[in-house]
Amino acid sequence: MYSKHSPLARKLGSFVALDDAELAVLDGLHQRRRRFVAGRDLVHQGQTRSAAYILAEGWVCSYKLLRDGTRQIVDFQIPGDFLGLRSVLFRTADHNIEPITTVEASEVKDSELLTAFTQTPRLATAVLWAASRDEAMVVEHLVGIGRRNALERTAHFLLELNARLMLVGQATTAGFDCPLTQYHLADALGLSAVHINRVLGELREKGLLSFQKGQVEILDFKGLVALAEFDLGYLDHEGPLLR
Repeated sequence: MYSKHSPLARKLGSFVALDDAELAVLDGLHQRRRRFVAGRDLVHQGQTRSAAYILAEGWVCSYKLLRDGTRQIVDFQIPGDFLGLRSVLFRTADHNIEPITTVEASEVKDSELLTAFTQTPRLATAVLWAASRDEAMVVEHLVGIGRRNALERTAHFLLELNARLMLVGQATTAGFDCPLTQYHLADALGLSAVHINRVLGELREKGLLSFQKGQVEILDFKGLVALAEFDLGYLDHEGPLLR
């Protein structure tokens, strides 16, 4: 059974232990697996009747373009995340989705989602939990851009990525592989690429973190958490209601 070992199943399984019937329904959502190349949008802002996707491999970003051509990255998606779920529910995409690397994702129609949720209410609840985590991250990003300085903002963001990747078995507290460039970080954190470069240098000089050649190495996890005032509980994946 594919879904038992998929990133999405690992992610949802941290909230509720999915049984064979629920995993079979989850399997049904992976029937149309597709490959997308980096740099070509999967979903365009304003697009109607777009499908949702379950990301299996690779990284993507969600972003909005401003009138002057500048870009604000709203979030990054990693394996196990839904892509465009809100756009399916709203019928119109309110942002663009671009692969950062070559990705593999399963296309899911809105009717298939509704059928799956009707058949397996616990699965629907687990997906709601995952969506709630995403909302918590958006709140933290807003706080970061509005109130945290550049050093705290960057440290908090990288710790958040670390926590998300640990959930799907792709990171440890020692670090993780990361395909993001300084330009990606700049567009996500509201800073310039030059400023990001200085911040990463300062984190390295403080002996907290090194980000070089696609690898984030966390040198002092507790120190980084203290600097960012990172709440280890806000992405807590325990789900006592469904245990």
